[in-house]
Amino acid sequence: MTRPFGLLAELTYACPLHCPYCSNPLRLADYGDELTTAEWRRVLTEARELGVVQAHLSGGEPLQRRDLVEIARTAAELGLYTNLITSAIGLSPRRAEQLRAAGLDHVQISVQAHEAALSDRIAGTPSFERKAAAARTVKDLGWPLTVNVVLHRQNIDRIADIIALVERLGADRIELANTQYYGWALHNRAALLPSRTQVERAEQVVRAARKRLEGRAELTYILPDYYLDFPKPCMGGWGKLQLTVVPNGDALPCPAAHTLPLPRVNVREKSLAWIWAESPLFQRFRGTGWMPEPCRGCPRREIDFGGCRCQAFLLTGDAARTDPVCILSPDHEIVAEAVRVANAETRPVAEVLAPRPHPRDTR
Repeated sequence: MTRPFGLLAELTYACPLHCPYCSNPLRLADYGDELTTAEWRRVLTEARELGVVQAHLSGGEPLQRRDLVEIARTAAELGLYTNLITSAIGLSPRRAEQLRAAGLDHVQISVQAHEAALSDRIAGTPSFERKAAAARTVKDLGWPLTVNVVLHRQNIDRIADIIALVERLGADRIELANTQYYGWALHNRAALLPSRTQVERAEQVVRAARKRLEGRAELTYILPDYYLDFPKPCMGGWGKLQLTVVPNGDALPCPAAHTLPLPRVNVREKSLAWIWAESPLFQRFRGTGWMPEPCRGCPRREIDFGGCRCQAFLLTGDAARTDPVCILSPDHEIVAEAVRVANAETRPVAEVLAPRPHPRDTR
């Protein structure tokens, strides 16, 4: 593809939750100069002209933006399929009705666990009951509902209970995604990375649930990178299928690329068309010409594109290295050691989670 089909619009990094696996930047206060309503309207218009057909409204918590209804209405009027990715804190029946009237097409709600005590502990604030109420509102208004649960060492053993909860909420799609180790998740990796036994048990539960739910709900299960022999393709390829615009207007080839020491490009200064087609940032890791060995000569280079550039940088300090998840990577021992620690009979690190702070607390 020469044009993106999806735009992830991260409207704000403000969020009422404090999830310890959050992949938002560690320095949240750097993104406080948020795009205005008019600027987001221009971004959405340029995205549609570029070929985008899906707009995912995310954050942080997008409901923290008072102009969310206006932004959603603009996207709908442009003919974009709109998806709200939310914690559901703030999705009152009145706000939901306004978003429905504005043309919002789909709602994705995150849930941290199957019951209030564990869910609220992971989220860092009482939220479980409000999430369940919001999910019922979504279904009452006739929206398709996706429920997303990030899995990790603290909740993966309750995956059967989690699936049962999501069934009761009436979800049309269930997304069970093992933690990706960026941002606060990498900071908390020792307490989040599950053991191999936990992962294998979870897979058995998922296989049985898929068979039971066939024809009623779609179930997506994303394995943890650290237990794979080969990495997942980075966003289907760097700057190939989708792009992200973050609260201050920086445009990124993937949501975690803010971590990379590459030239920034901002929608306040350049058009999305120029950013997509010509910016050094989006060109840097496109295709396969940039690849070092062993990726350059690997038959999988057009399948996984060398893996995740952000993960490579965070683990090795060099974004051009082969993703250390790959068993062929010269840096694979970094991941292997993390897995050994996660599976040790006596774990040397206390399983204490550092919560994601509010942006004002990261100055």
